[in-house]
Amino acid sequence: MRLTTKGRFAVTAMIDLAMRQHSGPVTLAAISQRQNISLSYLEQLFGKLRRHELVDSVRGPGGGYSLARLARNITVADIIFAVDEPLDATSCGGKRDCTSGLDGLNGKCMTHELWATLNQKMVDYLDSVSLQDLVDQQRVRQLQHAAAQAQGASMPLNRAGASTQAPVVGGQPSAPETAVV
Repeated sequence: MRLTTKGRFAVTAMIDLAMRQHSGPVTLAAISQRQNISLSYLEQLFGKLRRHELVDSVRGPGGGYSLARLARNITVADIIFAVDEPLDATSCGGKRDCTSGLDGLNGKCMTHELWATLNQKMVDYLDSVSLQDLVDQQRVRQLQHAAAQAQGASMPLNRAGASTQAPVVGGQPSAPETAVV
């Protein structure tokens, strides 16, 4: 049981699209470049996403893709199933013919219900996560990264690359620590 690159790339591309569609349709070439996903692969994925009415396409100059629904109304499960990504931990593919005993009778293997329950839990979880949830998480990460970059750029460094400013504790600069050797 594993999620292949097809599902991973589809979710990644949809996050990218959702984050950038506010300024108009987003081209697959731009997503391809930002996410390092083959353009021809994205074309295949977006054909399936369009057929499942998760994205709309606009042809011509200034064309590209946009979400067909609000990001909060698209779940990760919608995306995964749209690109035909199988999520199945059973060895029989859910057909309930996972074993053939010495007596020749077909049936469910002893662990079939365990794996079938895991399948349902995975689908339930992926159905509980919206595209908007992932966009929000990505925006928080970007803000944290920008803040860390800004903080790092504002602290002068000595020749060894260490900050020359005393750390701030409780809103007040603390005394520099000295190492005991």
